[in-house]
Amino acid sequence: QVQLVESGGGLVQSGGSLRLSCAASGFPLDDYTVGWFRQAPGKEREAVSCIRGSTGSTYNADSVKDRFTISRDNAKNTVYLQMNSLKPEDPAVYYCAADRSDWYQFFLLDENEFAAWGQGTQVTVSS
Repeated sequence: QVQLVESGGGLVQSGGSLRLSCAASGFPLDDYTVGWFRQAPGKEREAVSCIRGSTGSTYNADSVKDRFTISRDNAKNTVYLQMNSLKPEDPAVYYCAADRSDWYQFFLLDENEFAAWGQGTQVTVSS
């Protein structure tokens, strides 16, 4: 069974940093694209970042480029999202997702189309 469990969310001051973790079970990271989405109250889901299974290449949305970094530890079967220079527009529930699709398809999938979708972790930024 493919499962994802996120952790690491919390409250941080504007300009601060957080690292989110997405622990995967039931599949090796090399075989899947794993990524992060976020959704703030009243807003649509937004793609944040993903890492391609076979190559480890990454993609970041323009809104987080140069501030957020996605990485993975294959030994721990965990994907991380390092978030630096957090801004007032970053607060949301952050979700981890995994699928065999390539990154350009990955961000277009509906939630129920992913092989796995995590429960989400809340990120709050205080000004």
